[in-house]
Amino acid sequence: MSEYLPPLSDTRFVLEEVVCLEDLCQGLDLGEFDLEMATQILAEAGRLAADVLAPLNAAGDRDGARLGEAGVQETPGFAKAYRLFCAGGWSALSAQPEIGGQGLPQVLATAVNELWHSANMAFALCPLLSLGAIEALRHHASPALQARYLPKLVSGEWTGTMNLTEPDAGSDLAAVKTRAVPEGEHYRLSGQKIFITWGEHGMSDNILHLVLARLPEAPAGVKGLSLFLVPRFIPGDEGTPGPNEVRCLSLEHKLGIHGSPTCVMNLGGDRGALGYLIGEPHAGLACMFTMMNHARQAVGMQGLAIAERAYQAARGYARQRLQGTARDGSRFAIIRFPDVRRMLMQMKAAVEAMRALALIAAAEVDRAEHGDQASARAHQRRVDLYTPIVKGWMTELAQEVTSLAVQVHGGAGYIEETGVARHFRDARILPIYEGTNGIQALDLVGRKTLADGGETLAALFDEIEGTLGALVCEPRCGVLAEALGAALEAARAAWQRLLKGAGDDPALAGSVSFNFMQLMGYLCGGWAIARSALAAALMLGAGRGDPAFLEAKLITARFYAEHLLPRTQALLLSVQAGSGSIMALPEDAF
Repeated sequence: MSEYLPPLSDTRFVLEEVVCLEDLCQGLDLGEFDLEMATQILAEAGRLAADVLAPLNAAGDRDGARLGEAGVQETPGFAKAYRLFCAGGWSALSAQPEIGGQGLPQVLATAVNELWHSANMAFALCPLLSLGAIEALRHHASPALQARYLPKLVSGEWTGTMNLTEPDAGSDLAAVKTRAVPEGEHYRLSGQKIFITWGEHGMSDNILHLVLARLPEAPAGVKGLSLFLVPRFIPGDEGTPGPNEVRCLSLEHKLGIHGSPTCVMNLGGDRGALGYLIGEPHAGLACMFTMMNHARQAVGMQGLAIAERAYQAARGYARQRLQGTARDGSRFAIIRFPDVRRMLMQMKAAVEAMRALALIAAAEVDRAEHGDQASARAHQRRVDLYTPIVKGWMTELAQEVTSLAVQVHGGAGYIEETGVARHFRDARILPIYEGTNGIQALDLVGRKTLADGGETLAALFDEIEGTLGALVCEPRCGVLAEALGAALEAARAAWQRLLKGAGDDPALAGSVSFNFMQLMGYLCGGWAIARSALAAALMLGAGRGDPAFLEAKLITARFYAEHLLPRTQALLLSVQAGSGSIMALPEDAF
């Protein structure tokens, strides 16, 4: 079982050379924050991740959360780790100073969050959901609700959840039945929610549930949903102090992330659970999407994080496992075998491309949040475009990387003692939650491509074209320039197929959307790793940096160009094939 080694060198390289962190912060007037401060923060976060959270990962998988008479009991050791987490101020890293946060840029918070989720994804899901709740309350709650609930949510004293899904309403939120009845200045909610991550636990003093429900006589469908804040414990000056009528009925028995309690929550009891309206009546879905979109990029980051952990395990095993015998009888490690090296290179290239793309996308969040009004709108459109790609492509690629980690281990990977199977199981939820990847793909095609005639996508293509021009001028990036150029042409052809064909074929968008999302993912990942390679080549030319690290960057980018970017051509063929064979078979023939 491998130890976790925070990838600080690669993260710093991307922040400094690809994202240009200091220029970003100076341009957005983000105080005195600089690369040195970021490096110190990452180092401290890495110590907590490696020394405290990672050792609890196996325990969480083996001894997951349990439901007893006293409620949900988290894995032993999690509560102490959470107290250390909050004491270090990690829950407040990117929150605004006026609500008790440190106001650091989202791109740094994303880099730090990767460390938490690589070390222990089941644990890290708890503070991650709180971050989404903070965003929803900050943007939509009344000043009174913000004043009462945000400071303790930011400090980590209280945690947050997202309550959408119900037994009869999976991704179809139009079918939500939970009711909310007005009662003075608050509401009484009754209903049942399922798949509620960290819906109950003992690590914090209170849990704030953000719940989608319907007011009396609300319109049918998603336009009739409102968003409510339902605290587990009602603060003392709001009626009778004590527990609210919200409790966990059962825990799901899951494939992975056993240390994270996934709850069936009941709201109701004799009177109904007390809740407070967030935003306007019947505008709950728009409010919840603030939380969900934050979560979707974060889930993409989880794909990166679990892929990094799996890669580290496979790399360590391949270096140590003696499986080959030379003619003189000496043994050698399996890392010498070309096929093992192929798998390791595929994992390494995928991880480095995902990390660069995740941080590039997070920097756009900072530009949208802190830029002037005109530029902020343009950057928000780019954030919206990146979100389904980051969530969808990175979580799909994580399935491949974690599966390869098992394969590198051979038979040892298929048994639990090595621990690598845990990463494979944990990663499997990522393409499912926060909107399945099919939903992400439809969002990319419908709202982010067809809705504006492809204008936002065209701007991204133009920016990638600009990087191609720089690559062509760098002798060591010729292979990468050729492959990225071909991938860009494939993306443009797929884009045109959608723009020209969607109006005549109602099934086209839904039929090709997933493969279009994957094509865009490999293109954007290739663009991100190309920017890394270009920076590495320029640094080598100028005599800056660690030559071995920079040479490895160039080789890894070349592998991506030769082995991963060509996938865009096959994906283009699938997009061009359209909906014909997908929709032709009668339902009863399946």
